[in-house]
Amino acid sequence: MQKASVLLFLAWVCFVFYAGIALFTSGFLLTRLELTNYSSCQEPPGPGSLPWGSQGKPGACWMASRFSRVVLVLVDALRFDFAQPQHSHVPGEPPVSLPFLGKLSSLQRILEIQPHHARLYRSQVDPPTTTMQRLKALTTGSLPTFIDAGSNFASHAIVEDNLIKQLTSAGRRVVFMGDDTWKDLFPGAFSKAFFFPSFNVRDLDTVDNGILEQLYPTMDSGEWDVLIAHFLGVDHCGHKHGPHHPEMAKKLSQMDQVIQGLVERLENDTLLVVAGDHGMTTNGDHGGDSELEVSAALFLYSPTALFPSTPPEEPEVIPQVSLVPTLALLLGLPIPFGNIGEVMAELFSGGEDSQPHSSALAQASALHLNAQQSFLLLHLLAAGIPITTPGPFTVPWRAVSAWALMATQTFYSTGHQPVFPAIHWHAAFVGFPEGHGSCTWLPALLVGANTFASHLLFAVGCPLLLLWPFLCESQGLRKRQQPPGNEAEARVRPEEEEEPLMEMRLRDAPHHFYAALLQLGLKYLFILGVQILACALAASILRRHLMVWKVFAPKFIFEAVGFIVSSVGLLLGIALVMRVDGAVSSWFRQLFLAQQR
Repeated sequence: MQKASVLLFLAWVCFVFYAGIALFTSGFLLTRLELTNYSSCQEPPGPGSLPWGSQGKPGACWMASRFSRVVLVLVDALRFDFAQPQHSHVPGEPPVSLPFLGKLSSLQRILEIQPHHARLYRSQVDPPTTTMQRLKALTTGSLPTFIDAGSNFASHAIVEDNLIKQLTSAGRRVVFMGDDTWKDLFPGAFSKAFFFPSFNVRDLDTVDNGILEQLYPTMDSGEWDVLIAHFLGVDHCGHKHGPHHPEMAKKLSQMDQVIQGLVERLENDTLLVVAGDHGMTTNGDHGGDSELEVSAALFLYSPTALFPSTPPEEPEVIPQVSLVPTLALLLGLPIPFGNIGEVMAELFSGGEDSQPHSSALAQASALHLNAQQSFLLLHLLAAGIPITTPGPFTVPWRAVSAWALMATQTFYSTGHQPVFPAIHWHAAFVGFPEGHGSCTWLPALLVGANTFASHLLFAVGCPLLLLWPFLCESQGLRKRQQPPGNEAEARVRPEEEEEPLMEMRLRDAPHHFYAALLQLGLKYLFILGVQILACALAASILRRHLMVWKVFAPKFIFEAVGFIVSSVGLLLGIALVMRVDGAVSSWFRQLFLAQQR
């Protein structure tokens, strides 16, 4: 054989291997596309006017700002139990003594003395629990994938919409000090910055001491609107010694003094946010999805009353991405375009002295804006769909795909994950705080309804897509345009003045309507079938993988149950539409007979 032939054949074999690796990687290591769309004050998130309380106030954007300034203290690897108030479980006995417990005493003291001014949350973090991915979530409100974990040591600038971009676009002065990872993520975004090297995890004090040299003088100068301080000592102490080492107690005590100093300097128009980007294991590591790694602390404080009620006995669990839309609306900014977090509505209540009706209205306004921004993806996908489609009831594939995508998106955006530890078991007691007695099917039904509510609702509502072409048209009567000078002809043919209303066109072609229902149902089932097929293939290919029982098998079970729920919901939705159509047809026949008489 010739040398060229041998080399070409070997190159072809290598290419086959490369293609196989790429094909497997594309399914195993999920990737994500960063949208380049940006929210703006000039473009509200949805049609119609802005909610109540957003108009007529200086500086109001989507919603009137409640705070002029924010101090964000990011304590790297601040696990929730590091900040949780410690109470004795047995009367007369002291609480368990561990180096990391009870060192943030200022948080507990503020919660007791000023219960309407502060709140402690358990921030639920999404894996991977690496710093760079958590910074993305804390600024964009989106979810990275495991493939992004490799870029934790070589960060790239964030191109999608984020809080820092919105702040700088609004002319706010953002001052940063701490972890130099922010320099690569947001190049040139800060009005003043003090970056310190973060890679040496055995150095516990250089970054923190550098921040403390600049923190209070910068705060007292007043030349800032948003002040961000990213401390690394707690994280580095975990990597070097673990959380059970006495050095951890020293670092947490240092952070406690920082919080006290900031609280003493806060003005009434300033919000203090103390947050951990992730937790750590018992060995002090992080990056995975264990309970200790995905549980972080979030503390909010304002010199003015912020909450209408006192803190609950057990801190509320909120997704970490919920901080992004909350801070955006509190500062009078648009919610970043790619955000999937849910706004923390109680922060918009107006404090303990606010009127109940105005408080509820303000919370509803914030939730309304948040809901509109979550559905921007559907508007984006549907923007390119032509209004004129073949047939009176034909629904394009793109609209059906967007509908199925929104069902999946809603599943994740409501805090669900396709793994068993993420099931919301507390849903079994909604409406039944005292339990269900010996009944087992009712709690199972409540948990199932909570888990697969998005699949059921979107499947039942799928037949409404048949009205898509009509909803794209202008509302009301549509006059046919007449050329100038044809007024007499228009009077001669009055029956052509107006096009039939949507209800009349539904009656003109009943056989097309039922055929379109069948076609729409088959399209939706086909898209769901492709999803379950892809999941089944992944589970089959990866059946010998170490993570098969933790990731791939639960994912397949969730997809299979979701397909069953969606198919049943689709049948119910089609049956309901047919029932309504039959009733309307009967009414039209009675009306026609009455006119003939």
